[in-house]
Amino acid sequence: MLRKTYDWVLHWASTRHAVPALFLLAFTESSFFPIPPDVLLLAMCVAVPKRSFQFALICSVASVLGGMFGYLLGWQFMDLVGHRIVDFYGFQPQFDKIGHWYNEYHAWAVAAAGFTPLPYKVFTIAAGMFEVNFPIFVMASLASRSARFFILAALIWKFGPKVKELIDRYFNMLAIVFFAGLVLGFIILKWAVE
Repeated sequence: MLRKTYDWVLHWASTRHAVPALFLLAFTESSFFPIPPDVLLLAMCVAVPKRSFQFALICSVASVLGGMFGYLLGWQFMDLVGHRIVDFYGFQPQFDKIGHWYNEYHAWAVAAAGFTPLPYKVFTIAAGMFEVNFPIFVMASLASRSARFFILAALIWKFGPKVKELIDRYFNMLAIVFFAGLVLGFIILKWAVE
């Protein structure tokens, strides 16, 4: 099933609807949606390697705008929706600890969540709730999210056909590794803030 979905996304990634879908996925993942945009970005870059950096830019901008929306949710709508999103991911007990990280590490906490498999959406909402300096939040998000997406785009641009062959050959193993990394990010966050 995963393989069919990947092949479908690869085919779809070169259509005129791919860019709006990438923008929407990157935006929503930064504030509430569980699936990271890396999957679609990867598929689009593999399908059209010469546009890899353009796709990374779109993904970065959308992700930062989504992070700003997550910040707004935490800042103005925490009681209405913010707590529900945090509860959905099971991080309510650790939420105050994230606030402590912001007080102690400032932009580094945002950058860590933006670049690593840590759930960035939880950090964007927390940043708003704890009223992290907004320009610092935006700059740290822009730096970390752009680094993450541009590194992926650069690898595809440089090794395009070889990466596609590697993905085709080891798809099942790579899918497991990707989802394990995603789950690991959530586990690390839970463990680190307990």
